[in-house]
Amino acid sequence: MSEPISVDVLAIGCGPFNLGLAAMASTVDDLDVLVVDSVPEFRWHPGLMFEEATLQVSFLSDLVTLVDPTHPLSFLAYIADVDRMYPFLVREQFFPTRREYEDYLLWVVGRLSSLRFGTTVDEVHWDSHAQRFEVTATTPDGSLTIHAGHVVVGVGTEPSIPTALQSSSHAVVHSSDYLYHQEAAHAADAVTVIGSGQSGAEIVIDLLEANLQGGPQVQWWTRTPWFAPLDFTKLSLEMTTPAYMDYFHGLPEATRDRVRDGHWQFHKGISSDTLDRLHDLLYRRQLIDGLSPVVLRNGVAVDELDTLPDGRIQVRGRHLDTDATIAHTTDLVIAATGYREREQKFLGPIDDRLRRDSRGRLVIEANHSVATTGDAATDDARATSDSLANRLFVANAETHAYGVSAPNLDIGAVRNARILNTVAGREVYRLPSHTAFTSFGVTDADVIR
Repeated sequence: MSEPISVDVLAIGCGPFNLGLAAMASTVDDLDVLVVDSVPEFRWHPGLMFEEATLQVSFLSDLVTLVDPTHPLSFLAYIADVDRMYPFLVREQFFPTRREYEDYLLWVVGRLSSLRFGTTVDEVHWDSHAQRFEVTATTPDGSLTIHAGHVVVGVGTEPSIPTALQSSSHAVVHSSDYLYHQEAAHAADAVTVIGSGQSGAEIVIDLLEANLQGGPQVQWWTRTPWFAPLDFTKLSLEMTTPAYMDYFHGLPEATRDRVRDGHWQFHKGISSDTLDRLHDLLYRRQLIDGLSPVVLRNGVAVDELDTLPDGRIQVRGRHLDTDATIAHTTDLVIAATGYREREQKFLGPIDDRLRRDSRGRLVIEANHSVATTGDAATDDARATSDSLANRLFVANAETHAYGVSAPNLDIGAVRNARILNTVAGREVYRLPSHTAFTSFGVTDADVIR
């Protein structure tokens, strides 16, 4: 067993959000942050790293810029360091490619000494006597104990395949692993993509390009009523600002859940450039004879997958407008069905101290900390000396509390600034105060009495 490590903040999970936390903390002299992750090395969506795929947010939505544009670990600092400033300028693109963004993240990783990979957190305990967390972890060298004043959980999401699409067949692949199966997809007679959204559309583009060269028959099914574009118009984007995030957080739980249902186009929509490419490919294939068929269906729900004796898969579903039952046979199913929050079993030892809402989700405070039993505002006077208030934080596990902003890269720096300000007990980073023109809520002066 290694000697215990003591830090001010332990961040569990090293995706862009906790990497951003480490980056922002790196310039704060009196704040010791350690980020751990079970993976052996940093990678960012390798199974979807298409050569031409771009981010859906601006390069300004890097790890630090939207709070501190002078930070030495900004995207522009990276571009300057790799001597690509003028080519980037002439390119005139606010949206970097995913490959370039991953290279930026790796550049940041290489400049931080506060990251430890190959470290799996097993349990998080609270030591009421020492007023700190005691975290046990497993490393390639054995067990490790980490003492931390605060913990930030940023373990991200994991691929989600609905029950109707689950099969013992190896011919069902989640979109996150597509590039590992690309060769088999191109060689198949028929491939079906289930689910729209950006990932599904990019995979269909790849299959359509293969189809032009004599590749597979393609079917694309989605439950959404149309192949909808991402709504990235100016005022709609204000729904992803801190102003809307704070407004949404202040709504009652039931209202938040109802409002969230209307936000589907933010995470199931397709960029307009991608839709243009799709339509161009569909148009071009009309000029070529003998290609395998391509079928696009919207408003269709999959009921079940049946594995046939020859190993192929029958996809059975319902047309939602007419309730008609439809089916087709395919060789490979790509499930572009999104992600779900990853389980946080390591919080088991303190779970009875954490407050949950009516649906069992963690109650998240305005500073992104997890509300704990006895720590409600009305209970401050009776709070015990071993209170967990403002000790445990979450990143990208609070969509139910903050809405569409929570998983967006452009909110990461603001969330981390709030966390670091809370941990330090002072304004380490100044938060932006005017982030939207829209007035989302109402004030007392607006109300007719």
